[in-house]
Amino acid sequence: MLWLRRTVTTLALAAVPVLSLQAHSHDDSFTPDIVLSVTRQNISIGGMYRETTLVNNSLPGPTLRIPERKTIWIRVYNDIENDNVTIHWHGLAQAAYPFSDGAPLASQWPIPPKHFFDYELKAESGTAGTYYYHSHVGFQASTATGALIVEDPAGAPYTTDGERLVFLQEYWSQSDTQIKNGLESIPLRWSGEPKGWLINGKSISNYRAVDPSTRALSVIDVEPGKTYRFRFVGATALSLALLGFEKHGNLEIIEADGEYTQPYPVDLLQIGSGQRYSALFHAKSCQDLREDGQLDYYIQLESRDRNRVVTNYAVLRYENACNMTSQPVATNKNPETPPLNLPPTIDGYLDYALQPLEPNNFPTAEEVTRRVMLNVQVVMNQYFIWTINNYTWSEDADALPATVPQTPYLVSLYQNQSAYLPNYEDAVANGGIDPKTGTYPAKIGEVLEIVFQQFGGKSVSGLGGGMLDTHPWHGHGIHHYDVGGGRGAWDPDTVEEKLEGKQPVLRDTTMLYRYERSVKTDEKMGWRVWRIRVEQPGVWMVHCHTLQHMIQGMQTVWVNGDAEDILKVGKPDVEGYLLYGGNVYGNESHTPQVVHFDEMD
Repeated sequence: MLWLRRTVTTLALAAVPVLSLQAHSHDDSFTPDIVLSVTRQNISIGGMYRETTLVNNSLPGPTLRIPERKTIWIRVYNDIENDNVTIHWHGLAQAAYPFSDGAPLASQWPIPPKHFFDYELKAESGTAGTYYYHSHVGFQASTATGALIVEDPAGAPYTTDGERLVFLQEYWSQSDTQIKNGLESIPLRWSGEPKGWLINGKSISNYRAVDPSTRALSVIDVEPGKTYRFRFVGATALSLALLGFEKHGNLEIIEADGEYTQPYPVDLLQIGSGQRYSALFHAKSCQDLREDGQLDYYIQLESRDRNRVVTNYAVLRYENACNMTSQPVATNKNPETPPLNLPPTIDGYLDYALQPLEPNNFPTAEEVTRRVMLNVQVVMNQYFIWTINNYTWSEDADALPATVPQTPYLVSLYQNQSAYLPNYEDAVANGGIDPKTGTYPAKIGEVLEIVFQQFGGKSVSGLGGGMLDTHPWHGHGIHHYDVGGGRGAWDPDTVEEKLEGKQPVLRDTTMLYRYERSVKTDEKMGWRVWRIRVEQPGVWMVHCHTLQHMIQGMQTVWVNGDAEDILKVGKPDVEGYLLYGGNVYGNESHTPQVVHFDEMD
């Protein structure tokens, strides 16, 4: 996996640039639509202090709302003294704007300390829905994050009386740097389980309070008899979340990962890192509230598929429009007894259940042009590394035996096409991965079936192997058709049987469940299948969205299209993007020179 050290035969080089674009000076005459500042501060969370990476001094960061079909400029200041930053716009396809995806391993250099970068975004028609943004450096995404809503220009297809956000995070006592260094160390220093959940930035830690003023339950206000759109965002780092409402079981899923679905009733919500759902919440009537004799109800949140269950709460509070006498629950402490008895992990949650609201051109098995197997396995020594087809892809140079890109892959392509464009034929002959670059090439127009297959982990010592884990797999760029998953070994006939009469929805993050804690070494246990119409050229990451696993190498890079598809603008015009701290990055003394990629439209 030494893609920086080898030369490959390219598939199709770009002899001349497709377009030439003029750089624009983003001086005082330029006004970005949104401004974000990333800082690192010692703040109190849930009663305990922690050095925390923040966006605009808040936890979570501010909710951003952008329209469809309009170019939006978001300026991101890295105000951290000693660390890089990027922002990834999770779930948005950035095909037209190649350096704005926010993935430092693939598409851009990170923003150096005390610099800023202007991201160019455009939500395409039909992408209205629930997204979020987060840092893509180290462990920063656990707190440097916030909701991103793409507004529907014609109004949502479901009528509601309002919407509510339920933004889920976890928090640790260690700093981002301490956690990251521990995961990369030999021997491994594991992060441990989180100290608690954050629901809309609030929590009560189960540990000794240093600052009682921040021990508080989040309160979500509703009115009797109304219907709300609840937007759930799984901005978590490690845990699979299971959530329920006390004495309520009336949710209807209407959106998954920015794609509207036909209404599907659920009593509980299970959500992995990177996933988003919208659900219709039908508030109780005054008669219901009088029968219950209460206006406050707990929302109970628990972790699943972890070594220890972490439980936290929020409060669903009804406006007293019914002239009731009811004692509100205390928001500075957890309930003495959990109001809900939540079940174990719901393996296959919503698999083969969600249907798109409108037909979505799902490709049948006959349309698939190529299948790529992604075999997932942990290798344990004094360290842990997560491998895909025996490769890993990690951000920083360290002592672990992992692929370590020193330069973002898109930058490498611009700097030397002949050395870094993957060889398509070699990749096809090698199960999908180019053996020289360690990337996965695809041609525009292909229909891919990607199969994730988990294997029982390997132990170098030969003792204690067989470990499994649950993985939320996220794809940058175009969304995939989620074909579902199952226990044991993948079998194509089983897939088609499960698909009969179904039309899968488009997603960007779906779950590869573990099903068991451990099995025999190399035993197959758990699979997931995607189908993708390769339509968006570019360099895109496909990775597990568990932050610990990302740091431990559980990432892949896909190169969609030939050089003329990817390198749309000539190298002289993008030179500022090809250097760490190049002239597209502004600071106190330098005005950035920025290409407006929307001029290609």
